[in-house]
Amino acid sequence: MVRNSASSCLKAVLGPTNTGKTHLAIERMCAHSSGAIGFPLRLLAREVYEKVCAIKGAERVALITGEERIEPKHARYLLCTAEAMPVAADLAFVVIDEAQLGADRERGHIFTDRLLHARGREETMLLGSGTLEPLVRALLPEAEIVTRPRFSTLSHAGAKKLSRVPPRSALVAFSTEQVYAVAEMLRRFRGGAAVVMGALSPETRNKQVALYQSGEVDYLVATDAIGMGLNLDIDHVAFAGLSKFDGQRQRRLTTAEMAQIAGRAGRHQRDGTFGTLAGSGSHDAEFTADEVYGIEEHRFAPLTRLFWREPQPDCASLAGLIADLSRPPNQPELALAPEAIDLAVLKRLAEDPEIGGKVRGEAQIKRFWAACSLPDFRQYGAENHSRFVARLWQDLAKGMLGSDYVARSIADLDNPAGDIDTLQMRIAAIRSWAYIAQRPDWVLAREEMAARARAAEARLSDALHARLTERFVNRRTSVLMKKLGNDAALLPVALEGDEVLVDGEAIGHLAGFRFRVDPQARLADRKLLLSAAERHLPALRAQRAAMLAEALAKGAADLQLNGAELRWEGALLGRLAAGKSLLRPLIVLDKALDDLPATVRRGLGDALALWLDGAMLPLAPLARIAAASADPAAGAELRALLIRLAESGGLMERQAARLERLTPLQRKFLTRLGIKVGALDLFVPDMLKPAALGAWRVLRSIGGVHLAAPVPAMPPVVAASGKFPVPPGYRLLGQQAIRIDLAEKLLRAAHEVRVAAGRKDFVLNPALAISTGLTTASYALLLRLAGFRATVSRPLPPAALGPPQPPRWRWQPLRQGLPVANAAPIAPRPGNAFAALAELLR
Repeated sequence: MVRNSASSCLKAVLGPTNTGKTHLAIERMCAHSSGAIGFPLRLLAREVYEKVCAIKGAERVALITGEERIEPKHARYLLCTAEAMPVAADLAFVVIDEAQLGADRERGHIFTDRLLHARGREETMLLGSGTLEPLVRALLPEAEIVTRPRFSTLSHAGAKKLSRVPPRSALVAFSTEQVYAVAEMLRRFRGGAAVVMGALSPETRNKQVALYQSGEVDYLVATDAIGMGLNLDIDHVAFAGLSKFDGQRQRRLTTAEMAQIAGRAGRHQRDGTFGTLAGSGSHDAEFTADEVYGIEEHRFAPLTRLFWREPQPDCASLAGLIADLSRPPNQPELALAPEAIDLAVLKRLAEDPEIGGKVRGEAQIKRFWAACSLPDFRQYGAENHSRFVARLWQDLAKGMLGSDYVARSIADLDNPAGDIDTLQMRIAAIRSWAYIAQRPDWVLAREEMAARARAAEARLSDALHARLTERFVNRRTSVLMKKLGNDAALLPVALEGDEVLVDGEAIGHLAGFRFRVDPQARLADRKLLLSAAERHLPALRAQRAAMLAEALAKGAADLQLNGAELRWEGALLGRLAAGKSLLRPLIVLDKALDDLPATVRRGLGDALALWLDGAMLPLAPLARIAAASADPAAGAELRALLIRLAESGGLMERQAARLERLTPLQRKFLTRLGIKVGALDLFVPDMLKPAALGAWRVLRSIGGVHLAAPVPAMPPVVAASGKFPVPPGYRLLGQQAIRIDLAEKLLRAAHEVRVAAGRKDFVLNPALAISTGLTTASYALLLRLAGFRATVSRPLPPAALGPPQPPRWRWQPLRQGLPVANAAPIAPRPGNAFAALAELLR
């Protein structure tokens, strides 16, 4: 039965490769409170797991595959292989990737089951090829179908000899022998190639891909494993053949399979080409006109059925289990899946009276079926694989596998010596033990054994990568080939400080990461030298980027934020862009860094992000206010106030705050957040520091708001006029501006005098205000703004202007409803401060 609700949205996003479907799924999942994506490959699950960890944090993201499980206690986002996907989990969002694999003979029934039953509480998304559309309409009539076009154009380039295949190409073969032969030829004549095959472990594949992506080699030789889960910078795909053995017979690839592989060429909006390898000796190694048309226009014959197998078989008896797994579906769009290796192993062992004859009871039958479902990583076939499962079941039938036995089995395989084939077999075997160790009811000390299996696989993968590189990469030839085509490329290029030297000749300099040609460079051979410099600049930039990242880690990098511009030693490095919130900006690196290797660019980006976090630390009080504004317990009025306060940099006029709407408890909450409620302003004292105001000015510049620069050292009083705008953190008082916290200090002193006087008039001494640098006119204006007015009980005696004894002038609070004076203050008469202040306020 399909688990779905009337309110749940079911959407099928269909289209060719390079349409951004996976990126869309990641964005949608991260917008929900929880979610899961089921991938066809462990490699893909791991790649997207790392991306989602960067967005949501590792403590909220889980990786669930047959061989590896990383499950934090509070994980809300699950990245899984389709087989390991928890179908019954209560999640807001669920994605099935590459859903057209429901037509695969070996694993199709798994993807069909997920397509029919895996549902998110709020939204479900099916990603796949356009060939799946008719079956989605028939099986899931309620699904909304969205078709996405390919971002770039894919064109047929015909047949090319190996010597004519352009750099940044992938050459695809369909047997291990052919892969090795093509890679060997490339090693001899082009410096080598990275090798990607389905038999490699994910770790080895990643390392080989990195070898290609980094530019150390310009060619990739692969099987059809390249058609899924590898996003590479490939410009051209060359087929060494167009037929393969599918497990039953040698057959020609379907047009859709050809397109899946050819679609690796071109990335995002960069066009790609595909063709064949001339002289490969294959009689069918050329595309037909119909195949070329189908690939270029993305038109393929639709799928007519998906493979299905009972996902919840009856486990009351072995006979009932086998019967359920062999029962055909009752829908015409579904076909019974061919006998997979797990069912073949089950039948073989069930017929053995020493094994199947002793399996009794529903619980034991379920456990037995789980053991038979162990994947055949070693590709031994049903006969040999059933022997391994039978040996495993001898221990599982008695209880748990002992940790000593599992540890010894792993240790026997943990040997990095041997050739490529030997290491591949050991990795396949260790993956079986990694799978076994992940089962919580199979192995004692499960976590320790799983860690040992992962460590052994990593060591064997490193050794296999080294063997592949030794055999198929000639580093010296690779370096020379990258310099061929023009003698200029053979010239030595060096970087001394910022100066770029080609064969000892200064040709320009690197301003940050931008190359500036020296106008005084020698005109003779100028073109030659520039060509050599350009060829080597990516490596020089990568070297400089690594040095900058290291300096950032040590806190020794000279970075400055000039508005939204991030500069290094005066040169533009990148710009700040709006992030998820105002207080979490992003760094967009300058285009001059686009040609950096992916790993170097990512490392630099991570280092800069850490530096930016440090630069934004002075805004921590604002971050606390913003976080508190999201707390429903604070109440609507207080949350609205906190949002406005965070958006205004922690400074706000009291009149705009509407404090009368807050309860006493909410006012206490303001105090706990470090927010001062003054007579004229609400403010956060830590936000009156130059570092905090500078960081706030940078953030506001991202949105095009240009604030005045903060005053160094933040003196108590500064001049203010048309020529001198009011700096942030100050309040304007005529021709002067006073720092907001000091204005509050003066007004608080005035209120203390008023409270001490009770209902009587009181006397204020302007000495404290004058000591800050305020004039009597500015102080008078401050008092008026705070609601005070002067009352004169008797005429001003002439002697009051002299030095002997200043008169005592009495004050009272401004009555409720009287307007606050805001006219320009009158210039004071000569005399002492008391007299001048009295004259101004009469």
